[in-house]
Amino acid sequence: MTDAPTLPELIDMQIRTSGPMSIASYMGLCLTHPSKGYYKSADPLGAKGDFVTAPEISQMFGELLGFFCVNVWQQMGSPKAFTLLELGPGRGTLMADMLRVACRAEGFRDALDLRLFETNPALIAEQNARLEAYGPKWIDAFEKVGDGPLLVVANEFFDALPIRQFVRMDDGWHERMVGLSEGRRSFGLNPTPIPPGAMPEAVADAAPNSVFEVGLANGEVMKRLASIVSTQGGAILAVDYGYARTQTGETLQGVRRHQYADVLDAPGETDLSAHVDFEALGNVAAKAGLAVQPLATQGDFLTRLGLNERAKALSAANPGSSADIAAAKARLAEPGQMGELFKAFCAHSPGLFPPGFAP
Repeated sequence: MTDAPTLPELIDMQIRTSGPMSIASYMGLCLTHPSKGYYKSADPLGAKGDFVTAPEISQMFGELLGFFCVNVWQQMGSPKAFTLLELGPGRGTLMADMLRVACRAEGFRDALDLRLFETNPALIAEQNARLEAYGPKWIDAFEKVGDGPLLVVANEFFDALPIRQFVRMDDGWHERMVGLSEGRRSFGLNPTPIPPGAMPEAVADAAPNSVFEVGLANGEVMKRLASIVSTQGGAILAVDYGYARTQTGETLQGVRRHQYADVLDAPGETDLSAHVDFEALGNVAAKAGLAVQPLATQGDFLTRLGLNERAKALSAANPGSSADIAAAKARLAEPGQMGELFKAFCAHSPGLFPPGFAP
């Protein structure tokens, strides 16, 4: 009996059979293959994984997002029933920190319907261990969120959705593909140029060899969520790395064991991500009828929510940990660390004023 093919073998076999695949198809296979994908088979978080996210750095991040959710819920009139949905909840650390704070608000816990969008069995087990007291429900489709107001939290979710890449050549834009060269995976270009009208005006005058990334999956997720929020009320908060305006630039990257890695090596074992085009997300949300806040840096967002005050209170309660708390605060908010690279995006029902954003 022969062993089942590995994910690299499956990808190479598909290329040999059907020809080069788009980067979006490649990322989809690498990250979410039903049994061999990166997010299906491993716990990527923490010191033993491939990367560390803000909730793993300090409890302050989640606590401040918990305050954000309470504030928005109260602005909506403290509805007796609402859904709080987290996209890609990791180990449940962020939500546990959020709810520890949020459930102190009168009526919040009783009104809460907690939903988690997650497919990794190992992470679901960890989420359940941390959040079981709140009665979480796991969903695989956004339509399964109930019919009440919806609050969505997505920390480092959109960056992991597949993108397509296009390269500007003398005769127009060509899609970058993943193929095989001398038996090894390599990048190449689709020989047929994209019709000029298919590209946004923001990149019309791009220089030769410019790379333009399109997050069609990002747009589809935002379209579905914005449609629900537009009908039922609520807000969508996304914290991720990305840029404020649609632009050219190659940002697709691989990370493995906290080091940058070749995106074409070790499919299924390497985290793949790309910067988020927040202008494109905002356009989708606005088209659905939502209001969109001016994009904020993570540092400004957390500071406006009370990061400095929370750090002081934690240090006063734990004087032996004050240096660690100060280091965590700096890592979350300083420009040279996560403070400027990461952005906070919020689309919401008109008439709300989500905290943390510039007035």
